[in-house]
Amino acid sequence: MTTIVTILTDDYADWEAALLNAGARSYFKIDTRFATPGGKPVVSAGGLKITPDLAVEDIDPTAIDALIVNGGTAWTRPDAPDISQALKAARSAGKTVAGICDGTVAMARAGLLDDVHHTSNSPDNLPPTGYKGASRYKDQPEAVVDGKIVTASGAAPVTFMAAVLETLGLRTPDLDAYLAIYGAEHRKS
Repeated sequence: MTTIVTILTDDYADWEAALLNAGARSYFKIDTRFATPGGKPVVSAGGLKITPDLAVEDIDPTAIDALIVNGGTAWTRPDAPDISQALKAARSAGKTVAGICDGTVAMARAGLLDDVHHTSNSPDNLPPTGYKGASRYKDQPEAVVDGKIVTASGAAPVTFMAAVLETLGLRTPDLDAYLAIYGAEHRKS
């Protein structure tokens, strides 16, 4: 069974990986799990309390297909959790590693965005991490896929969902129809 693990922190942005996890679980029957630093319960920006399935430190990259870093204010704080080991292990194992919004900051800090095309909330979002991938930054509203690395701004949860599912080999006409439904909201009349 395909398995996606989403990393959450206190004050995570509830909406950013919601479509991905809901569509993956309900439509594609993917096993969706949630991890937090230390395996501790967290509360979202909107007040949603989550008891995780596991600790970030216990993620086995050989047992998953994708590792998602949900955005939130924790990633830009000086005391941000260091999840570099989990991210590097997943990438080394050939798994999809994806970050949305400030989740891309954690990816940049781990060195995952140094050699791939990527995006984030803005071009100024990642340089404070010391990353070396600024020349590969794509200033665009949609998610960016480069191999098994997926990045998106916090304003792109729909294309983020599609990009992650595509890296898992799940791009289908049904997914395209689903995307068209969500995209209709943004068409000018």
